[in-house]
Amino acid sequence: MCGLVGYLDRKGKSQTPLGEILYKMTSGLCRRGPDSAGVALYGPSQVKRMKLRVKLGEQGDFRSQGLKLVEAISGFTRVYESETIAEYQRLVVDAGCDPVVLERAIEKISPQFEVVSLGSQLEIVKQVGSPENLNATYHFRTFTGTHGIGHTRLSTESRVDLSHSQPFWAHGLPDLATVHNGHITNYHKLRRQYEQRGIKFYTENDSEIIGKYLAERLSEGMSFEEALKRSLVDFDGSFCYLAATSDSLAYVKDPFGFKPLLIVETDDFIAVATEEVALRTCVDARYVAREAGTNELHIWQLAETPVGVGA
Repeated sequence: MCGLVGYLDRKGKSQTPLGEILYKMTSGLCRRGPDSAGVALYGPSQVKRMKLRVKLGEQGDFRSQGLKLVEAISGFTRVYESETIAEYQRLVVDAGCDPVVLERAIEKISPQFEVVSLGSQLEIVKQVGSPENLNATYHFRTFTGTHGIGHTRLSTESRVDLSHSQPFWAHGLPDLATVHNGHITNYHKLRRQYEQRGIKFYTENDSEIIGKYLAERLSEGMSFEEALKRSLVDFDGSFCYLAATSDSLAYVKDPFGFKPLLIVETDDFIAVATEEVALRTCVDARYVAREAGTNELHIWQLAETPVGVGA
């Protein structure tokens, strides 16, 4: 019953009011998923810099925890920006640092620390509650960018907290994020296989497997499209998911087609959502929405990869 939304400006305009669009779309689905809300936003990149969002814990003095984090990582990478916002520390660091090494180093500082997003363009914010509450804390409605995905969650199996909320970042691979609706029934089997190879999981949510799967396939040399196609073979169950990279937005729908997904495609933008009510918050009624087919995937790419002014 979770709600999915996605939006991409086909011209690659980095000043598109992306935050406002995703806020309206996720708000349209908040009754479908009242437990939590989150968005993955893709903005202009900064040359030789990476953006991080680090969860500092569930409770406590987040400001002092943030200072502890910054002091520790300053020893092996340059920190250009740092800000504590609720449970998160937002950082901009030197891109020369290996993402896997950086994430492991952060986790060693404190067991409470978790890298929620990392990339040259990606920023994820998510928390328990409604899109309205999410914006009240993180003010993401003002964010401008090229594309993004969002999620409203109704928990059916796992805990309701920040970590179990979506979107999920594909740990270790910059700029890859996913949102999912449905149930991947062979999740436990796949998870055991990954854990035997030393891959860490952060939740009990079956949705987390998608990013890890795509990241591994891409590291093996598959293209993004090949990895998505292969997931239709390797995942069991009834599911629909969106995946985004620094320059792409994609959807995948399982062979059963039980989970809805509607699409509006124009020369200027792509909008996708679980229900039409979310589409109509940002799409004129003259544009007809179509239903994604069974066993179907599609990828849209930006006209060009944007670089921020002054980068």
